[in-house]
Amino acid sequence: MSEEPQVFCLFMIGPMGSGKSTVGRHLASLLHCDFVDSDAEIETRAGADIPWIFDVEGEDGFRRREASVLQELSEQTRVVIATGGGAVVTAANRELMSRLGVVIYLDVSVAQQVKRTGSGEGRPLLKGGDRQATLGRLMAEREPLYRELADVIISDGGSNARKVARQIQQALEDRGLLVRGAN
Repeated sequence: MSEEPQVFCLFMIGPMGSGKSTVGRHLASLLHCDFVDSDAEIETRAGADIPWIFDVEGEDGFRRREASVLQELSEQTRVVIATGGGAVVTAANRELMSRLGVVIYLDVSVAQQVKRTGSGEGRPLLKGGDRQATLGRLMAEREPLYRELADVIISDGGSNARKVARQIQQALEDRGLLVRGAN
């Protein structure tokens, strides 16, 4: 019988459109872990979509919900958690991810984000205005936080999600952040 990797929480961070959810699902499958998208979990618990939460509670209300959900999800073991692009702006979230898991930053260009986020529908921070300018501003604000927090940085460069997930798995093994052993 083959040995399964032993992991705790793996947090996928990066800007919107970086592929955190898609790559995270593939990575969870490779590692025989559960996968949770924190934004989807917030919507399920709220019974409303993220644009509605932003409209009614504002970004501060959303960030409070996000922090609560991340705290709960991080109590699980053997889980890959795709965070929202702005999860890193909250100091408590950064501390929690750093302390309780391995953090993987999916680094993509603003041009890739523009392409991948389409019209921006369903993404409150892209509502109205110049999407490229907004994504550029958000990247300038958040990239230092992504880099500081990351245990592993993967530059996507347009690779397919399965390939990126295998790159992450290899990087985790190479750095001793993912070890194989008996359950």
